[in-house]
Amino acid sequence: MERLCIYPKDIQVVTGRSERYGRNLIKKIKEHLKKPQHHFISVDEFCQYTGLQQESVTRQMR
Repeated sequence: MERLCIYPKDIQVVTGRSERYGRNLIKKIKEHLKKPQHHFISVDEFCQYTGLQQESVTRQMR
């Protein structure tokens, strides 16, 4: 079963950037989507925001 949510560690693996960058990016995506702080960010929302292909991201997350 594939995960629906993306976490800072996943962003670190996908982008090669730091985990802190991942936390900041999730915060920016939540602000952009006007989501409350306690909501999760889906892989689909992450891909739409960054312009990455969902298949590539989910493959890297495994």
